[in-house]
Amino acid sequence: METDQARGGDAALLARIAGALERLAPAAAKATDFAGAEAFVWHPEGRRLTPVRRVNRVEMSLLKGIDRVRDLLVENTERFARGLPANNALLWGARGMGKSSLVKAAHAAIGKSYPAAGLKLIEIHREDIESLPELMSLLRNAAQRFIVFCDDLSFDAEDTSYKSLKTMLEGGIEGRPENVIFYATSNRRHLLARDMMENERATAINPGEAVEEKVSLSDRFGLWLGFHRCSQDEYLAMVEGYIAHYRVPFDGAELRREALEWATTRGARSGRVAWQYVQDLAGRMGVRISEDR
Repeated sequence: METDQARGGDAALLARIAGALERLAPAAAKATDFAGAEAFVWHPEGRRLTPVRRVNRVEMSLLKGIDRVRDLLVENTERFARGLPANNALLWGARGMGKSSLVKAAHAAIGKSYPAAGLKLIEIHREDIESLPELMSLLRNAAQRFIVFCDDLSFDAEDTSYKSLKTMLEGGIEGRPENVIFYATSNRRHLLARDMMENERATAINPGEAVEEKVSLSDRFGLWLGFHRCSQDEYLAMVEGYIAHYRVPFDGAELRREALEWATTRGARSGRVAWQYVQDLAGRMGVRISEDR
């Protein structure tokens, strides 16, 4: 009798332990309805993709001074949407020159031209790069095609998450899913600060190998697109393009003077500075800026 009672107690204890473990285990990820939105944001906690109701983007026609890199990225994205070979892309260079805007504009343009591809844009935050393998496993068997996008990507000292990105881009047993391409923007060509690379050389037993391991990350992007500071004429063309698109009434000569003064006070000419000036101007003129105009 005592043996039967002991066995019953053990079984009850095991049942309670199993129940507790089930409650502690992460909930199974809900299947994402990719038809419900054109863009999503990846949240590694809970393995969730949350839909973006409206993507914050600029029309392709408003991106001035970047014609060559624009054409290269659009062509690469088009090939990917058609199921043809295409490269992961690193958009690097000057701040405010339209790197992230170009990615979002290319996604919109190609998605509209090739609706059958079901092209989706998925944003992954820099701090979540280590979860890329989990994201890839969710996307691998989906019917749609995906641009996984990381804005302002770079790595600091002691940061080892770049290894997850290296594996996803090219290495690993499974490799990058055929229906996924990776686009990243960065102010750094090699995704690492120069002082980090110098420190690697100074402290490593084999300086060449230590630096090579990290620099090889950018080599795994087949397409490098450089963005450089715009000229005065290109900056003014950006301003005039925004003015015309949003129908902001303003005198041409005065517009030029004001726009150049605005750029001078900020110490830079870029698409971002041009947009900030136009927002200020539209506010002073009482003009609402909306894509529905």
